[in-house]
Amino acid sequence: MAREYDAQLLESVAVRRNRMRESLLWGRERRARATMDNLKRLGISVVLAAVACAGCVGWSLLQEMLAEREQRFSSPVSMTVPDVTVTPATVRL
Repeated sequence: MAREYDAQLLESVAVRRNRMRESLLWGRERRARATMDNLKRLGISVVLAAVACAGCVGWSLLQEMLAEREQRFSSPVSMTVPDVTVTPATVRL
């Protein structure tokens, strides 16, 4: 009989811990949430994901532009004149 009581006590403690964990994670009225609340959260999540994607694209564009600018200014600009030789065969009047 004592073992049954111990098993029952351990099970009730485990159930209480699970309920406490769920209430900590989800709040008091976990089952009473309306669909609109979840849709609002979904909308906010989509907006935040779009902002994060736009930020990543902007950062990548900025890094590419800065790399191009650095490459353009770091390489010496040389003005080369092409060597043009005039031969009688290429001159036509």
